[in-house]
This record gives sequence, structure tokens and C-alpha cells, in this order.
Amino acid sequence: MMGLSQTQVADALGITFQQIQKYERGANRISASKLYDAAKLLQAPVSYFFEGLEDTDGGIEDGFAQRMTEFVSTPEGLELASLFPRLADRRLRRRVVDLVRAMVDDEAP
Repeated sequence: MMGLSQTQVADALGITFQQIQKYERGANRISASKLYDAAKLLQAPVSYFFEGLEDTDGGIEDGFAQRMTEFVSTPEGLELASLFPRLADRRLRRRVVDLVRAMVDDEAP
């Protein structure tokens, strides 16, 4: 819609145009941080990429798209989304999730 080529989008996002093609085909998943970058590039809210999913069979349920949008719309959420996949140790990732869950449980009324 903006008249950008795949190469222009890829260059702006710091990836290859082949990666853009994989994203479009659904062969690869796009990270939250790249989704946020794409939204900024296209001057659209992150929620744009989730529009209509609730209306389709097998779509995102229980407000998942809204929660993800809220998550990556904060500086802290975006930072976590970009850092978390870089934790190579699966056990360490689990410990981070457990820590956050415990913190949330402590705040619950």
C-alpha cells in the first residue's frame, strides 16, 4: 500500500528480502521486536497485523492479540521481547517466566 519493495522493507528492518518473503509465506515467525519495527516503518499500530484474526476459525482467542499489542507497546515489553529469545539456556528462560509469574501473583488482590 505504501509502494515499498520487499528489498526496501528488508533494508529498513535490517534483514534480507528473502526473510521478508518467509514472513509473508508464514515459513518463519516474526519476532515481536521486528513486528514492532515493521509497524513503525509502515506507520501503523502493531494491532494492524492482528486485525480480523478473532473473526476467523482457529484465530487468536482470549484477547491474545490485544495482550501482545499492549506488551510490545511499552518500552519494557519491547526490550523483554527482544532480549528473551537471546537466552539460549531453556532452563534459564523458564526461571525468568517463573520469576515474572511469582511477581504477578504477589501483586494480585
